Amino acid sequence: MKRHVYLEDIPLDEAQAAFRAALQATGWWQPLAAEEVPVAQAHGRITATAVWAKLSSPHYHASAMDGYALRAQDSEGATETQPLQFTLVENWETPPTEPRPIRPVNTGQPLPPWANAVVMIEHTQPVELANGRSGIEIRASLPPWQHVRPMGEDMVATELVLPANHKLRPVDLGALAGSGHATVSVYRQPRVAIIPTGSELVSAEVVAESGIQPGQIIEYNSMVLAAQVAEWGGLPTRWPIVPDEFNAIQTAVRQAAQNHDLILLNAGSSAGSEDYTAHVVQSLGQLLVHGVAVRPGHPVILGLLEIRDRKLGSENQSPISNLQSHIPIVGVPGYPVSAALTGEIFVEPLLARWQGQRPFQPQTITATLTRKLNSHTGDDDFVRVAVGEVNGRFVTTPISRGAGVITSLVRADGIVRIPRFSEGAEAGSDVTVHLYRDARELAQTILAIGSHDLTLDLIAQFLAERGGVRLASANVGSLGGLVALRRGECHLAGSHLLDPETGIYNQNYVRRYLPDEDVVALTLVGREQGWLVPPGNPNEIQGWAAAARDDVQFVNRQRGAGTRVLLDYELGKLGIQPEQVQGYGREEYTHLAVAAAVASGTADFGLGIQAAARALQLDFVPLAHEQYDLVMTRQTYESDRIWPLLDLLHDDDFKTAVAALPGYDVSVMGKTTEI
Repeated sequence: MKRHVYLEDIPLDEAQAAFRAALQATGWWQPLAAEEVPVAQAHGRITATAVWAKLSSPHYHASAMDGYALRAQDSEGATETQPLQFTLVENWETPPTEPRPIRPVNTGQPLPPWANAVVMIEHTQPVELANGRSGIEIRASLPPWQHVRPMGEDMVATELVLPANHKLRPVDLGALAGSGHATVSVYRQPRVAIIPTGSELVSAEVVAESGIQPGQIIEYNSMVLAAQVAEWGGLPTRWPIVPDEFNAIQTAVRQAAQNHDLILLNAGSSAGSEDYTAHVVQSLGQLLVHGVAVRPGHPVILGLLEIRDRKLGSENQSPISNLQSHIPIVGVPGYPVSAALTGEIFVEPLLARWQGQRPFQPQTITATLTRKLNSHTGDDDFVRVAVGEVNGRFVTTPISRGAGVITSLVRADGIVRIPRFSEGAEAGSDVTVHLYRDARELAQTILAIGSHDLTLDLIAQFLAERGGVRLASANVGSLGGLVALRRGECHLAGSHLLDPETGIYNQNYVRRYLPDEDVVALTLVGREQGWLVPPGNPNEIQGWAAAARDDVQFVNRQRGAGTRVLLDYELGKLGIQPEQVQGYGREEYTHLAVAAAVASGTADFGLGIQAAARALQLDFVPLAHEQYDLVMTRQTYESDRIWPLLDLLHDDDFKTAVAALPGYDVSVMGKTTEI
């Protein structure tokens, strides 16, 4: 087929307006049709109409206690010293003729029509009356309706139980049933087809059984999108993976459109040689938008399909019968973060609309930005951030911005939205964070900024298992961590900075960057640093001098990282200049990222810890032993928030877990140095 390639970004608000206008014109900008469902199956559904009570609840005067029913006026004058005696009766319907009649009742039983109060059984005493009949003695008077649930106490027939457009909670189901309803009218749940495309894709199940080959990519976007749709009240259908073939994709879309309300076509939305989404949409209907000025996620496609052979019926009835052939479709970018954010930006508001709801509005807070945030001036930028509360204020730091880094969303506490035509935000400025977590959880977060270490992940795991406090971390290098600590932007900084003159780790740097602070350095681990090389060390990389070889490619750590400081120190001792190192300018932010570069073949070696080599099945050439500290102010060290972490450093199970990492020394763990 002859392909016409185009991709033109338009502003987010214009894209949303164009999509909304098309949906309004075709009848899709209103709630879906209603359906009756059993109350017991209605949890989480949205009421389509107001619900009025059919019955009062309770629908009779009911005893609220185990005890005795009586007339309240008969108890007047009863005291501890002058008790009154009542005659036990069996009469139910008509007023008894006995003076001061009383009748036993249990909780929930109707009151006799002649009674208007209940005395608790523990406040009575059985007696034998002078006439030989059985009686009950009470020692306090009762007001009318004491211990009685009067008819309609909960709700009265014809009273409003629930309004329309209300999301049903567990307690609402009880109110519905209690007011006489066995079924409830709710909006039909949107049916959403999710079609992953890509000849390189394989399922997680296939990988688990057969392994994965270079060039293959595990398909999980459809899983994420389906979970989002279900969370937002829809009914997702995950389609089998469709190869990058125009006819195959067109067929899958046509089939899905027959009995779904919305189609999410994942990947193939850019302008590459195998990106067919726009052409499929155009061939089956109207292409409204191809490209939105938003990052990540700019190659979004919005369109309307016209499928005239839809299968109709009660299960598949569209909201407007004469326009049922028009089906909205969203071309979702293939990068995982772009896909997830496309769901939040375009899909959730539409599903909410179809169910009579407003789009979800996350909780927001104002936080201080810890480092400068650059942004592409032509796009609305959605930046993932970590957040913590430090010294009574919220601080936030950006984390990985790659559109393919799904773990950045896993770790993110929220999103900072940088509007179009803004160049970003300066360090120290206040920004609005749209939260993924409750603000109360952030108040129980230890925020670590600084050098990367695998032990931090173990700390986060152990703290999570024990509950109460969580650890969030951002990797900016040892020097960046100390600067953040000086600014009051974190609770602790991970650091392993070697002083070339003394050979001592961290202390001189702490004095230099925090001269006016009372600081505590808590040793976490000792670590082996060395060359990360491919299995078998085919290039025979040995010793520090190997960095200057011109036949191998190096991958470096970022400026300010302790590993970079160590490298520069050792190269300086040998008189090796940075320009002599092939690849010195290529920077990665973690040990694992360096290991990944070597494992992928884009670099021949890099400097890192042994555990990173083991993680990616690389070989390791040891070069140096270093000390990794957690640096914090004394105020933080003595605070309640940090104590769970301090306790963890003396926990045998935690030490065993860290010691199992290759190249780690836990004998120094927990050592405290006051600086």
